[in-house]
Amino acid sequence: MRSQPPSSPPKPEEDPDPSARPAPFPNQTLPPTTATTAAGHRKKGTGVRAWLILDSTCQTQMVEAGKHAIMRRTGLPARDLRILDPLLSYPSTILGRERAIVINLEHIKAIITAQEVLLLNSKDPSVTPFVDEIQSRILCHYQATKDQEGGVDDSSYIIRSSSQNLSSRFSQSQTQDDEGKLEEKQSLENPNGSKILPFEFVALEACLEAACSCLENEAKTLEQEAHPALDKLTSKISTLNLERVRQIKSRLVAITGRVQKVRDELEHLLDDDEDMAEMYLTEKQLLENSSTSSMNERDDMDDDVLRPDINERC
Repeated sequence: MRSQPPSSPPKPEEDPDPSARPAPFPNQTLPPTTATTAAGHRKKGTGVRAWLILDSTCQTQMVEAGKHAIMRRTGLPARDLRILDPLLSYPSTILGRERAIVINLEHIKAIITAQEVLLLNSKDPSVTPFVDEIQSRILCHYQATKDQEGGVDDSSYIIRSSSQNLSSRFSQSQTQDDEGKLEEKQSLENPNGSKILPFEFVALEACLEAACSCLENEAKTLEQEAHPALDKLTSKISTLNLERVRQIKSRLVAITGRVQKVRDELEHLLDDDEDMAEMYLTEKQLLENSSTSSMNERDDMDDDVLRPDINERC
């Protein structure tokens, strides 16, 4: 009698009884894969960064805002925000725009408006001293504007001063320009004799001093290391001493290049009158507010004139 061939065992991938397969829970979700998780992190981190905001009254707050939120808040285009991206390497830059000033100098990456300063990478240890310095300057500026003229808020006074300076600088002749500068010097002085700058220039000055101080400190440190290394090389020429001097020279060349970039950017800014005029943010804000109020007053006057005519016709 011929024996029956043994039945083949079921394949591992086959399910002999599909009905016995456990049904998934209604709210059950599969765990995310590595690619999905990485894509989610990239999407979440795109353009969303932590910003330290310091307003003109020295109030601070830390906010996480995306690129579009910063664009709406400052009126800057997206290409200007790329300059502040820490993942991209951009040279030293100072941009004057309609409603903001963009600062990218060394470790200082900030946006200055007429009422506030938006500071990136504020938690960086190298930026912490700058945060303390700009807070103290903003506080002094706020107290000075409050104390002037018997504690009256004279922000409009500061704006009018810069407006007079701008009009005399760019619309008059050289002789009239000199007279305008003299009037500016007098108008920017309060009764105590101290000068009060607009808010944006107080913040800009702090940024420039912080960047220059950083370069100066690095240059002094390098100088202190260079003199002993050169003395050792003079007394004994060896591979170790030559290598040390070579490293110091490389660092010196790098610092010199960074200083030259900052200098070129400042010279370019000072030579361009249009860029300088764009930086008068407080003055432009006052002109915009005054034009809006004058248009509203004109509309009210037109309504007052037309109302009697309508009543007479009726």
